[in-house]
Amino acid sequence: MSAKGSRGSESSQTRERDARPPTLAVVVSLVAAAVATLAALVADPTGGAVVGASAVAFAGGSLLGSARVLSWGAATGIAGIALAAGFGGGAEPLLVAGVAVAVAWDVADHGLSLGRQVGRSARTRRNVAVHAGASLLAGALSAGVVYGTYVTAAGGQPIAALALLLFGGVVLASAFR
Repeated sequence: MSAKGSRGSESSQTRERDARPPTLAVVVSLVAAAVATLAALVADPTGGAVVGASAVAFAGGSLLGSARVLSWGAATGIAGIALAAGFGGGAEPLLVAGVAVAVAWDVADHGLSLGRQVGRSARTRRNVAVHAGASLLAGALSAGVVYGTYVTAAGGQPIAALALLLFGGVVLASAFR
């Protein structure tokens, strides 16, 4: 057989790409979901249990490759945080839980996109790490502005609270551009 014939047979055999999300994206998402669950449990056990259900949804959505299940997981996490707030949970652990749920959903969704586009075996470690870090930074900055607004408003200074709220909106809009 000629060299040309052997190359032709190699190119006709294609490997199917594994479209599952990269392992690091799944692990980072589940760690963030666990942080959200623990923070919500500190605020209120009932709300924390609901946020824990969102962690299960994040795991299932990542394993099934379903953005819809991930979105339902995020909605469940938000509902759990709202429930914990309704039962009188503290602002600090609820802010941590909120940022962690957002990071968990964002990283899991990014992992699904990476899996579809380049496959699980591609070298995506740096991409996932940078994306997770940027998501965490945007969430932490937003939570800091929200907490500053909360503390200022609790002190009875509505003008300063309005200024901080507007600043928070600008920071949030800038972070997502």
